Amino acid sequence: MPLHQNPILPGFNPDPSIVRVKDDFFLVTSTFEYFPGLPIYHSKDLIKWTLVGHALTRPSQLNLRTGEPGSGIWAPTIRYKDNVFYITSCLWTAYSPQQNVRVWPRGFYVSSIDPWKADSWSEPVYFDQPGFDQDLFWDDDGTVYLSTCHRMLDHDMSSGLKGFAVHVSKIDLSTGTSLDTSQVVRKSPSGVAEGSHIIKRGEYYYLFVAEGGTESGHREMVFRSGNCPYGPWVAGPNNPLISATTQDDVQNTGHADLVEDAAGQWWAVCLAVRPHRQNTSGQGHDHFLPSPFGRETFLMKVDWHDEWPVFNKNEKLRLTIEADPEPLQAAFEWQDNFANSKDLDLGWYHKNTPLKREYSLAERNHHLRLWGGPYDLRSLESPTVVLRGQTFARGIWETRLDFLPHQPHCEAGTVVYWNPYTFSSIGIRKGPNGESRVIRLTRPTAPGEFTHVTRLLRYMGSVRLAVRCSEMGFTLGYAELDEDYTWLEPVSMDLMTANPPRGMAFTGMMLGLYAFGELQKCLTPADFAFASFKAE
Repeated sequence: MPLHQNPILPGFNPDPSIVRVKDDFFLVTSTFEYFPGLPIYHSKDLIKWTLVGHALTRPSQLNLRTGEPGSGIWAPTIRYKDNVFYITSCLWTAYSPQQNVRVWPRGFYVSSIDPWKADSWSEPVYFDQPGFDQDLFWDDDGTVYLSTCHRMLDHDMSSGLKGFAVHVSKIDLSTGTSLDTSQVVRKSPSGVAEGSHIIKRGEYYYLFVAEGGTESGHREMVFRSGNCPYGPWVAGPNNPLISATTQDDVQNTGHADLVEDAAGQWWAVCLAVRPHRQNTSGQGHDHFLPSPFGRETFLMKVDWHDEWPVFNKNEKLRLTIEADPEPLQAAFEWQDNFANSKDLDLGWYHKNTPLKREYSLAERNHHLRLWGGPYDLRSLESPTVVLRGQTFARGIWETRLDFLPHQPHCEAGTVVYWNPYTFSSIGIRKGPNGESRVIRLTRPTAPGEFTHVTRLLRYMGSVRLAVRCSEMGFTLGYAELDEDYTWLEPVSMDLMTANPPRGMAFTGMMLGLYAFGELQKCLTPADFAFASFKAE
C-alpha cells in the first residue's frame, strides 16, 4: 500500500474535526486570532485536501479585536444532519493563563446547506452553556446534546490543577437554549479533559476525550456507555488510544475526531507537532528544535475489537501513513501573481478582523496594493498585513515591492510572523533625506523586545525581499535590480517560537506582506508584484 506524508494538512491546522457526506469528506480546524475563521477542507480520499472556503467570513460572524495570542476561534466540530452542515466553535475574547484571566465564551454554531458557496454560512446561534471545544450529538430520538469544556464549579483551586472537565447538556438546536443543567461526564486526573466528541456505533455511545493538555502530556482517551450520553461511562481497555513522548518524531498527539469511509473503514484525525530532531545521541535523550508549524492535522486508521476502537494498531504516529490513493507529489513551489481582480485567493489571512478594507487587486494590474493603516506589526489590533501559513521547513519566501514613502514612520515589506510579541520583518522606509530610502530589518531579542538594522538603498526602483526558512531559524534579505540577495543577521528558531508574555502560542508560523504608518495612515501605496515560496 502506498505511503503518504503525515501530517495530511501540514502547517498551522490544529484541532481537526471531520465528517463524510456520501463520497465527500469535509474537515475544519481552528484559526484563533486570524480572519477569516474556520477553514473548510475537502477530500475524496482523506489524503489529498483542498481548501474550499471558510465558515466565518463576515465581521457580523467574527469580530476579532485586541485579544492576546491564542485567543479567538477554538476547536470546531463539523457535523451533517438532515441535509444541513453544522460547525460549532467559540470565541475567546480574553485568554491569558499566566494571569489566570479567562473570559469563558458562550459557544455557537453556524450552518449551511452548501459549503462550496462563499458566504453561505449563517450568523452564529449562541449556546447558553459557556465553555470551549463544543460538540453536537444527535441521538436516535432526535434529542440534541451539547458537550463542552469548562472548569468544574466545585473545583478546588488549591489542588494546583486546572479542573477542566467535559460537561453535557440537552439543547434546543434552533435557539441554542439549554434544556437541562449540564452534567460532568469526564474529569481527568491530569486536571484537563477537553476536545470531546460523542458518537454512537451499534448499541454503544462513545465519548472521546483529549486529556493532559495540548503539550507533551497530550493523549486521547475513550469511554463507552450502553445507556445515554450522560453515562455511566466505562473506560476503554486500550487507553490511551494515542500518546507520545518527548523523544518521538510526532509529539503532543490528541484531540481526535472519527469518520467512517464508504467502504466501512474507520479513520481518526488528530493534532500533533513534529519538532526537528537536531541530533541523535543513541541514548534516548535527543535534542529537538521547536517546530515552526505549530499543531498540524494527522491521520490514522481505526480498527474495532470487542466493540472498542484501536488507533493506529496501538502504535505511535509516524511521519508517513499507508493508504490506497496513489502517492501525492508535494507542491514544492507556489506563487500568487495577484491575477484575481476582486478578492485575495483562499489561504490568505488577516491578523484579527480588519476594520476596513486596506488592500486592492484592481488599482494596479497584477499587483497587490496595500494602503498601510495606523497599526504596526506589534499591535494587538488589526495591522495591514496578509499572511499565509508556513508548510515546509526549508525554502525561500519571496516578493517584489514598489514603495516610495514620503512620510517618516511608514514602512512596507515582508514578515515571518509568530505573534505581535515575536516576528522578524524586512521593509522599506523613507531615508535620512527625501531622496533616499532604507531597508530596515526588525528582529526579536526576547518576546516583545526588538532590535533594528538599517541599510541605505542605492536606487529608487522595486526591491526584492526574501525570507530563507530552515529548521534552525530564519534569515531575511533584500536585493535591488538583478543583484544577488544581501542576507542579514539570522534569527534562531528558539527565539522565533518563544512563548508570549500574555496568551499562548497556539498557532503556527506565518509568512506575509505588510504596510503601516505608526499611528497614522501611510499615504503612499505599497505594490507587491507577487508572493512565492520555493521549498529546498
